[in-house]
Amino acid sequence: MLVDAFYGRVRGDGALAPIFESRLAGRWPEHLDTMCDFWSSVLLATGRFRGNPVAKHLGLPGLTVGHFDRWIELFHETAFTILPHRIATDVTGRAERIRVVLQSAALSGAGSGQTSSLQEVPS
Repeated sequence: MLVDAFYGRVRGDGALAPIFESRLAGRWPEHLDTMCDFWSSVLLATGRFRGNPVAKHLGLPGLTVGHFDRWIELFHETAFTILPHRIATDVTGRAERIRVVLQSAALSGAGSGQTSSLQEVPS
């Protein structure tokens, strides 16, 4: 529910939609499945996610701090709209920490050899 609602907002957002569409055109269903696995692993420790989110965010042309600001803004709006406040606070706190890792790697260009997963981001 959170993943679908959030990415629905992303797809309609003037700043984020072009970035996501350039990478995911025709592959949205697969991406949403992957994001469900990712958030299931982050929030519920299911271990469903296998991947390297840092590597996926490296080398995205035109990516700026403003894109990360907008991503977290939409995430907050979505979480606090559909989740109970206590749960939304926990989920968005984790999203904030994930944002720091992805933004740092994506904007510095570092991390292409990283093998650690974002599942290790402290909760």
